[in-house]
Amino acid sequence: MIKVSVMYPNTPGARFDHSYYRDQHMPMVKRKMGDACLSYTVDKGLAGGAPGQPATYVGMCHIFCDSVESFQAGFGPHAKDIMADIPNYTDLMPTIQISEVVVG
Repeated sequence: MIKVSVMYPNTPGARFDHSYYRDQHMPMVKRKMGDACLSYTVDKGLAGGAPGQPATYVGMCHIFCDSVESFQAGFGPHAKDIMADIPNYTDLMPTIQISEVVVG
């Protein structure tokens, strides 16, 4: 199993609408990807590792798929539509990482 992490850096002055991301964007991603998306999670950054330190990421999601190929097959045909929705919730550019899940 793989996990696609999409992480939005906590940048002062940036806009991030957590409600839209959670209630509109990610359900739309799931609908478009269909069975290629086994599940997903949405995180809201609260704090960094030290007291008083801000969270590294203001928000993120993790999309779970069987393989890189299944992710690409599910996401690829809809990438343009999914990416076009980003300005509806943020003005940030995400960092994306694909990882192998070794402990579930």
